Amino acid sequence: MNGKNADPITQLMEELKKLPGIGPKSAQRLVFHLIRRPAEECQRLVDAITRLKEGLVMCSLCNNITDIDPCRICGDPARDHSCICVVEEPFNILSIERGGSYRGLYHVLHGALSPINGIGPEALRIKNLFSRLQEGKITEVIVATNPTIEGEATALYLSRLIKPLEIKITRIALGIPVGSDLEYTDEVTISRAISGRQAL
Repeated sequence: MNGKNADPITQLMEELKKLPGIGPKSAQRLVFHLIRRPAEECQRLVDAITRLKEGLVMCSLCNNITDIDPCRICGDPARDHSCICVVEEPFNILSIERGGSYRGLYHVLHGALSPINGIGPEALRIKNLFSRLQEGKITEVIVATNPTIEGEATALYLSRLIKPLEIKITRIALGIPVGSDLEYTDEVTISRAISGRQAL
């Protein structure tokens, strides 16, 4: 049985299985964990999900998903407003922020170029990036697209567009992750690591 005809346990399990990385067993564990939790704790989860869907907007400057416009990063005077890091998706910002070393601004493209999938430049949020660059306050653009064919194509495309503006454009270093083993590293990653080597 599906939908409203299903019992509450089955219905919640079916909804949880739609989330990325949640299979049938994980969904079952989550449901039974929630059953054991106090009602007020479950209600806080429901309220948080409701607020998530009702209270979010897209930042008019960087395209990040936020509850205020401009977002907290764009509105923070303590950040370096002369540098923009371009990423594919909003969750990429969280990854970079976890590193703790970047203190500039961001720009979210909401995707990457993929001609085979019919995703061209017009499908990405590039136009307002150039509006920001033409204001003359930005001195560096860091391209932090993913190290995929689509991410590389997007980086190359942006580089060609930005270079005539005489703004420094850099690409994040790509190489071997800390703690990994050379024996199990693919050829492309090894090649990038050698190309991006630094002096000791």
